[in-house]
Parts: sequence; C-alpha cells; structure tokens
Amino acid sequence: MSESGRRGPNSSGGRDGGGRDNRDNRDNRGTRGDRSGSKRNAQGRERNRGPQRGFSTNAPSQRTRRADPARLVAFEVLRAVASEDAYANLVLPARIREHRLDRRDAGFATELSYGALRGQGTYDAILARCVDRPLDQLDPAILDALRIGAHQLLSMRVPAHAALDQTVGLARAVIGAGPSALINAVLRKVAAHSMEEWLDLLLDQESDATRIAALRHSHPEWIVRALRQSLVNHGRPASDIEALLEADNAAPVVNLVALPGLGDLDEALEQGATAGELVEGSAMSAGGDLGRLESVRQGTTRVQDVGSQLVARAVAGADVETSADGNERWLDLCAGPGGKAALLAALAHRDGATLLANEPAPHRAKLVQQALSAVPSATWSVRTGDGREVGSEEPESFDRVLVDVPCSGLGALRRRPESRWRRSPKDIADLGPLQRELLASAIAAVKPGGVVGYVTCSPHPAETTAVVSDVLAKRTDLELLDAGEALDRVSLGRELGAGHELTAQLWPHVHQTDAMFLALIRKKA
Repeated sequence: MSESGRRGPNSSGGRDGGGRDNRDNRDNRGTRGDRSGSKRNAQGRERNRGPQRGFSTNAPSQRTRRADPARLVAFEVLRAVASEDAYANLVLPARIREHRLDRRDAGFATELSYGALRGQGTYDAILARCVDRPLDQLDPAILDALRIGAHQLLSMRVPAHAALDQTVGLARAVIGAGPSALINAVLRKVAAHSMEEWLDLLLDQESDATRIAALRHSHPEWIVRALRQSLVNHGRPASDIEALLEADNAAPVVNLVALPGLGDLDEALEQGATAGELVEGSAMSAGGDLGRLESVRQGTTRVQDVGSQLVARAVAGADVETSADGNERWLDLCAGPGGKAALLAALAHRDGATLLANEPAPHRAKLVQQALSAVPSATWSVRTGDGREVGSEEPESFDRVLVDVPCSGLGALRRRPESRWRRSPKDIADLGPLQRELLASAIAAVKPGGVVGYVTCSPHPAETTAVVSDVLAKRTDLELLDAGEALDRVSLGRELGAGHELTAQLWPHVHQTDAMFLALIRKKA
C-alpha cells in the first residue's frame, strides 16, 4: 500500500510533509500518542484504559454532515472503479475538474484515491477484524468509505479525529445516517492500532513467505508468485521481490515526452518539470493539471511513461537490412490509444518514413487519430481492423513493426492500482493465443531484413519470453537482436538492458519505469 505520507502524482507543496491535510489539523489534542488521566466510576472501575485517541467530542448534532470535496472525489473514484469497472486514472481527472479542486485538494484526492485502491487487500484484512460480518455482506459503498477512512488513519498523516469526523461526514452526506454510525464504530476500531501493529496482529501466526508479502504489500498472492518467477526468468534475484512490490505501491512520477522535431519541453520546464534522466526529450512533471500546458493541448508534448518512450525509440533505431530506398514504411500493429504511435510517427517524420497505425476498436482508433494529429498528416494513416489480418493483407510490406500486444498489465500496477484486484491467472492464459497470433502477423508483415519489436507491459514469462520462443521455434528465417543494446543506444548513457538472453526487461524498482518487455526480431534477408 502507499507509503505513509507519500503524495500522489498531482500533489503539491500545499500539504505539510506528504499528505497531512492542514485544514484538518486545527486541533491536535488527543491525537495518537496522547494520554489522559484515568476515569473511574462510582465502583472504582476504570474505563478507556491506555492511550486515548483524539476522536471528536462533538455531540451528534454538531458533527460534520457535509462531504469534504477532496474526500468526495476519492469516494466517487472508488465507486466508479467498483461499480462501473472504470480505471482510476481516467475517472480521477474528470472528477477533480467537476468538483473544481485546487492544486492542494487535487493532490489530497489523488493520494487518497490511489492509496485506498493500492492498499485494498491489506485494508480489507484489517477491516475484517473490525466488522461483525463478512465484508462481502456490506453495502459496497460502505466498504469503499471504510477503505478511504482506513487509508487516512493508517497511511496518511491526517489526525485521527479529522479522519474520523470527515469520513463519517462524507458517509452522512452520500450514504446515510444509519451507515455513518457503522462506519464511525468500525473506524474507531481501526484507529486503535498503527499500521505496523495491525500487520503484526495479522501476520502473528503466518509463516508462508508469499502470504506475508501479499498482505504486507497489498498484492494478490498469485501476483507475488508471478512477479517472483518473472524476476528470476529475466535474470534478477528472487530477493528483489520486496523492492518490486514496494515500487508498485509508490506513487509514480508523471513523465512527459516532447515529440521529436515538433515539440519542446520549455513550457513544462518553466512550470517546474525537471529534465528526464533516461531518454532524451523527456521530463518529469512537477504535478498539477498538465492540460493547462499549451504544448500538451496541442499534442506536441505528451504524458508517457519513460519505459514506453524507450521501447518505441529502440524499435525506430534498430538496425534493419531492407533495401535502402530512403522511404521506409513503419507499422504500429496495436496502436490504441496512441501514445507510442505518436512518438513513432514523429520519429518517422524526422527520418523520412511513414507510419500505418492499426487499431481494431473504432473508438480507440479515433483516439489514435487524435494522438497523431500533431504530426503532419502525410506521415501517417490509421487502419481500423484486426491486427491478425495485416500480415496476410500486406505481406512483407514494412521495414519496422511495433506490436505492443494486449497483456495483463502486471508491469503497470503502480499506475493502475485497481488492476491487481481485477486480474487473475486465467487472464494470462486467455491472452496467450492472441499474443502469438499478433506476433505472427507482425512477422508476416515485415520485409526480409526488417525488424519486429514485440512489447508487453508485463514481465510475466507466459506473456514475454514464452511467446517469443514459441514463435521463433516455428520458423528458421528469424533471429533475435540484442534488445538490451538497442535500449542502451537510445538511453542517456545508462545501461538498461539486463534480461533473458537477448531480450530486455525494464523494472519499476530498478529503472523507475513501468515493467516493459522488449524483444527485437529480425527476418533474415
């Protein structure tokens, strides 16, 4: 779950020290660590022994009955994720704008939303100890409110009395008075222990290392096992698992890219962004609403993880042995929503090439067109259709092909925290045939001497090395290029390419990128 006091990617210096809500810090009396004198009744019995929590002393009629806007945004995000299968990173910005949050409140809402989603597994285990019924028998809205309250109490430096009062006020406003009483009672039990104390209680009799890691770092057990296997498969020690899980729970830096030859980072740097350390033309955002930047509105500067930038540049810079006619054709076989396609199109424009961007879903094809609109239209075109058919429809027609296949997304859990609770091992098994068919189509579409870049945002061997090995085993006209060397060539002097044999795997805990996998396959001339 989110580290204590860590701010979300849109947070700012308006809160003191990573997540403390200054508005709620008007009175720190009775907060964690304070003690009061004993309270004995007429029979001499003492009540409320031990450290006293700083809960609200207001009478029920005086307690907060309104929803704090920042907490309301977080609640609405969790509700959309749970009830509409929405993605938090898409819902959150819209809710922030709808409620007109300022930069400080937007940062608080971001941390609260993402933190509650990341920590859901651990928080639910704690809540199960504090609720008198199975959690699946609670109204889902009540459970989401409890998760929001638990995150404030255990992983943000919000005073306990404020976390309780404001969460109960939120519940009164949006759920009802009856549920708010339940929420108040449960969160008082949660507040009785710190996070470390709760973990000690939950893990007291546990000896299985996978279960311990899953509960401590709020990942499903099967993902812990899968990531440990992935580390070993890609040449890293299994002991890296703790650092990898911690990196999954850290708020990621928002990366920017200036489209080569079309955009620049001057405006972003003037607004506090810092130059990227891994690849040229990149920057790390200082937070805030990036849509306010004119270069972002124009599309010449884009939000894109630096791992995605690296693999796109590696494909564009790989050595090909096609006929040198000076008019290369490039293909992005799975282009939606268009981030890598935009960078590829800009590189193609710079190099005198053209790009065909393929996307099967019509609504996502429109997103690709929007992403490409900043690049001169003569450089690119968009095809709406099944990528598995491109190889047969246009055989041996492209010098470079990027096939960023649909995958489990286990490499982007830090950016999509809800994904860890949605995915299952069955998803990986189901995606395997599609991934192999798309790679086979890409190989059919590339010219002799041309290069295919097979990319996933997952380190899982079933989606990475196994797919590549299976496709290569069926043909004798293919060879692997050194993908690690190709990444090193486009990076800013940093060696990135550790992986399995000639493939490359990036890692959040090592490279501060999404866990992008890259294999470069050349069809022999």
